[in-house]
Amino acid sequence: MDEQAKKTALRMIPYGLQVLGVSDGKELDVASINWTTQVSFQPPLVVVGVKKDSKPFGILKNGRKFALSFLESGQRDLAYAFFKSVAPANGKFGDYAYETAETGCPIISDAAAWVEAEVVSIDETGDHAAVIGRVINAGLKREAKPLTLAELGVNYGG
Repeated sequence: MDEQAKKTALRMIPYGLQVLGVSDGKELDVASINWTTQVSFQPPLVVVGVKKDSKPFGILKNGRKFALSFLESGQRDLAYAFFKSVAPANGKFGDYAYETAETGCPIISDAAAWVEAEVVSIDETGDHAAVIGRVINAGLKREAKPLTLAELGVNYGG
């Protein structure tokens, strides 16, 4: 296989940025992620790619639920804030407030929209697990153009 062609082709997939929120009833964590998509209307299913050696993945596996906070164009600082782990304190992760809804998973308060999901299945074949979740709750604070990796000038894939 031509490795450069593979890398270039796979980086042509457009990605938005979301903040994954997880809880197992004891611990909370968040992480900026970009490998997400909806994969079913009925029932409403989303899939997220989560790095298997990350703290959020361990919490997600134990808790079997997650939230996705959808970031909007211009929220680059918010996205960068969660590229590395940040411990929650006083209702915030770093400088950003969070709230919870049905699942107890953290939802970034400044996000334009969010969904909560219960894990249906986890495939751990690669270095990132493909986690399929059934959407059980959603919120919309405002309609917005999504923040993308292209806007950040960042590549994650290939």
